Amino acid sequence: MGPRLLIVEDDGLIRLDLVDMVSDLGFLAQEAATADQAVDMLEAEDCIDAILTDIDMPGSINGLGLANVAHRRWPHIKVVVISGRYNPAEGVLPPGAIFLTKPVSADLIEKALFDVGLASS
Repeated sequence: MGPRLLIVEDDGLIRLDLVDMVSDLGFLAQEAATADQAVDMLEAEDCIDAILTDIDMPGSINGLGLANVAHRRWPHIKVVVISGRYNPAEGVLPPGAIFLTKPVSADLIEKALFDVGLASS
């Protein structure tokens, strides 16, 4: 069983594509359509190893907020942030997080997950 990865993306087609990519890489993917839903899932489960989140999402917090909440509350969780619209300023991402610009490929995601310290099985 591979590491568990929470995919947080409000666009259903992009989310499905990301789930397929990480599943093909050997990760066990779970899905959330908003950062709020992701926080609820993180509170309910203690087996998430990493978050792959978009920045721009509806709800009370966006992906950057989620990345920082996750880092504070669950510091063991690795974070990869993606966006096709925003490029976070220096110091906005939590320590150790990686940013990728959309569109992303499976190779870029695999490298980012390896770089944050998460290896697939």
